[in-house]
Amino acid sequence: MATDRLFTAFNFLVEISVPDVSDELCKATFSECEGLEMTMEPKTFHQGGQNNQQVHLAGKVSYGQLTLKRGMSQDFGLWRWFSEVMKTTQREIRGQGLVVMLSSARKEQITFKLKDCLPIKLRAPALNAQSGGIAIEEMQLVYSALEVEFDSPQTNEVIQSTVRDTAQNILGINI
Repeated sequence: MATDRLFTAFNFLVEISVPDVSDELCKATFSECEGLEMTMEPKTFHQGGQNNQQVHLAGKVSYGQLTLKRGMSQDFGLWRWFSEVMKTTQREIRGQGLVVMLSSARKEQITFKLKDCLPIKLRAPALNAQSGGIAIEEMQLVYSALEVEFDSPQTNEVIQSTVRDTAQNILGINI
């Protein structure tokens, strides 16, 4: 059913806090958010005597670069954070970020937690006297780790059911 849609990509919040600077540094809304990604580089080897198959082990994980586009803010918090990081005495300042996907009823569904964020790009839009907010055309962050938190019990149930069905149908395993 269309009303039982699990996720919608257009309904999200972005929150950024920087310890010792501001608990709610980012009070901005953005029209685009991309770069929530993790990539694992598997360690592959051949087991002695088994020339027809490989063994894959989990390897190191690398993370994407978060890009936030076309944002509006009530204050200059993101600009101040970027300015503080540029100072030679403040280069270790890192933020903690949350990207929260919401249901159509605006309830939290999934939260992506970004650890140790560092702003690497901040671009202002073309200036226009008719716009009323403090605009951010684009902001890019790198982060050291990404955790996914499933906030809704309904979401957990759907995901567990999907994993169970996949394991049974494809792998023939009963969970």
